[in-house]
Amino acid sequence: MHWQTTRFQIDLTQPKVMGIVNVTPDSFSDGGQRKSVHEVLKYCEKLLQDGADILDIGGESTRPGAKPLPMVDELERVLPILREALKLGVPVSVDTYKPQVMQTVLDLGADIINDIWALRWQDSTETGQTWSSQKVVSIHPSCGICVMHMHLQPQTMQLQPMQGDVVLQVLSFLEQATQELLALGVDKSRIVVDPGIGFGKTVAQNFLLLSCQNEILDMGYPVLAGWSRKSSLAGMAAQAGRSSALSADERLAPSLAAALLAAERGAAILRVHDVKETVQVLNVLNAIRSPSNN
Repeated sequence: MHWQTTRFQIDLTQPKVMGIVNVTPDSFSDGGQRKSVHEVLKYCEKLLQDGADILDIGGESTRPGAKPLPMVDELERVLPILREALKLGVPVSVDTYKPQVMQTVLDLGADIINDIWALRWQDSTETGQTWSSQKVVSIHPSCGICVMHMHLQPQTMQLQPMQGDVVLQVLSFLEQATQELLALGVDKSRIVVDPGIGFGKTVAQNFLLLSCQNEILDMGYPVLAGWSRKSSLAGMAAQAGRSSALSADERLAPSLAAALLAAERGAAILRVHDVKETVQVLNVLNAIRSPSNN
């Protein structure tokens, strides 16, 4: 199986690691740690040295409770990094839901659009022109697309998490979103799906999605798993006798466990903060799967 993107056809025979590059001051895990373009680019280079296969650049925090960012501010954060990252010889993804941002980064050569809103967002300009995320990606000849399930929106999703059969609802949502893209002429090889761990789900629902990941795979699309440092891991993995849950930077071990389980259950892309350690875990999994060991 391959993932068709703007410049690359990504071989998904073995799981690929997508390194998270936050250029935000308020992301839940590493917001504000790298303030200059030079610092961010050095970090990108480090992720590649550590084994990242894909870089995912995000200019707006989508943590629970995060406030929307004006388009101009998002572009101001993302574009200087994107221009340089595109020279690094690897697929570059942009994590955005705004259609005008999508158009701008695709015009620059971005390989992948990673959208938490599953291309549902529309914007109207002062002149009355409507921008549709679906239309932006559908008229592009080859960009990769990641469609994610999110319940409600970042401001409210964890105040009123999902109820009922989470697996059925996520499947229904992703089926509709992907069918709409196919109807617009988007080739199936360009599409990856993400069940949206932590986006409007309870802890139990997140783990149920992991245990039932095979049902999402049955849709016929590669699955992207985004467990890295998520709050669902914090309480479950807290040390015995500890009164508080693990902070974001203490969640390496449970993040690696979740990544390994997701990959073992068929996830094709792992979106992570801790690239080096995730690559080491995948090397163990790949060694076990190697025909020479059978």
